[in-house]
Amino acid sequence: MADQTDGPRSGDRGGGGGGAEGRVPLDETVQIRMAPLAAKAARRARAETPEPGPTATATRVRRPFTPFVIPKSPAPRAVLSRALAVPLVVALVFVLPLAVAGRSQPDVRDAVFWLQLATTCYAGARLSAMVLTTRRRLIQGTVWLFCYVAMGVAPLAQIVLEQTPTPVVGTRGDFTMAVSLVLLGFVAFDVGALLSRHASEARLSRPRPVASVNKRRLYLLVIFAYAGSALLIASFGGPAPFFGSRQAISDELTAGGTTDSQVGSAFLRGFGTVPALLALLMMTRWLVMSRRARRQPAVVLPWAGLVLINAIVNNPISNPRYWFLTVAFALLFTAFPRSPVVYRAALAGGVAMAVLLFPFADKFRYDEAGRKQTQSGSVLEPLVMKDYDQTVMFANTISYVDSGTGHTYGKQLASSAFFFVPRSVWEDKQLDSGVKVGTWMGMTNVNLSSPLWTELWLDFGPLGMAGGLLLVGYAAARTDRRFAESGHMSRDPGNVMATVVPLIAGYSFILLRGPLLQATGRIGIAVLCLALVTTFRPEEHKRLR
Repeated sequence: MADQTDGPRSGDRGGGGGGAEGRVPLDETVQIRMAPLAAKAARRARAETPEPGPTATATRVRRPFTPFVIPKSPAPRAVLSRALAVPLVVALVFVLPLAVAGRSQPDVRDAVFWLQLATTCYAGARLSAMVLTTRRRLIQGTVWLFCYVAMGVAPLAQIVLEQTPTPVVGTRGDFTMAVSLVLLGFVAFDVGALLSRHASEARLSRPRPVASVNKRRLYLLVIFAYAGSALLIASFGGPAPFFGSRQAISDELTAGGTTDSQVGSAFLRGFGTVPALLALLMMTRWLVMSRRARRQPAVVLPWAGLVLINAIVNNPISNPRYWFLTVAFALLFTAFPRSPVVYRAALAGGVAMAVLLFPFADKFRYDEAGRKQTQSGSVLEPLVMKDYDQTVMFANTISYVDSGTGHTYGKQLASSAFFFVPRSVWEDKQLDSGVKVGTWMGMTNVNLSSPLWTELWLDFGPLGMAGGLLLVGYAAARTDRRFAESGHMSRDPGNVMATVVPLIAGYSFILLRGPLLQATGRIGIAVLCLALVTTFRPEEHKRLR
């Protein structure tokens, strides 16, 4: 696609440019390759031009070749060519939703069906906009990727097949209300994003201190990551159990004597995985952005050790798939900080991976004795598995509140924020939302999702849910804007935002899926690690170079 620039090329004068003002400049790559030829032609033309004199008027003067202009900061390739953009939009907004809806029987095409179809098309349009956007919007892009698959296409397939991952214990009216609130949440998120664009320019242009990584503290974080991961590995007697099954890891953490409480096991696993990932992201950016660092063994060797440690403690076999998605997206966006191709491929390809591969990636959850053979007679059947129970659990939560329990008015959110307070001190501390609703439903497996819509609605009702998602959209858009302006465009290897935003984008899958009480533990550990390495003082000898 050709980059568009305003105005005529330099070298065109008045009306003698032969219509140069109307020409479309060549692609940046072609400009760079043709620039030496243009300069050579210009020099030759100047050499052949005669000196001014009596005979010069009779001599035909050759016009110099107009040099190609190489812009100092070329405009980003904001959109794909029409050959790719149009099929992408048509596929996400029309083809995939209508292909799923076309398998429905006439008796299931009620209000829930049409609301869910509209929700899916809306999310598809917003995901397409994120793929084709001028700026890289990492957080908003991952939010709409999750919404399109988990709360769009998957619930539509469940309605069409009349199968749900978990039982719907309430009425059809509760399901209708759940789908309506999901669509309301989409709109509220977009309204918040739009409001962020109208923030005062004075506030946006106000100079702010830039957070950077302190080199000495980064090495302390690396040491801390080594120690935390070594403790986690040693608690299992070596790295071999991490390549067995996730269920075995969980059983040993809770019943193997490593700690007497679930809080203790969560902290042990959190300190064994989060510092290692965060240190790897910061070291990776240092190596990507600094040629000098790539020549220093003091940088390369610790990075190689972190790669090995993460391959053990953060591998997809012994970790939940949503956590591995966090690791994969954060590393991808950190290793390729300025590549629009990687950004678009991650969002567009994420749809195919979520539909075709993600449900089958659970084969390592159990050992051979407890592993279930996955069989699929239809391309839609993977979408009715337990991975995509978000809308169904929202409907069950509505039924749970309507049964007489009522809203919690902030208690659920407070319990998630102060997750580290033991129940022996805080007797009224709320249970995990998924556990609470699952126990009320009579489920034996209460490891159920509780999406952000559900968490906010459980606390504050429909208006509070809409207001909360509006604030989330506002914060996500503001963060993406700051990242686009000073994050991925920054050449500073120690730019904290360039590392934190990819991590937030990856972790948004977990935050959106819920429950929040399970997700906040790792957030607290990550905040401690960031506080350790971040500095706002421009001390040159302590910066990454």
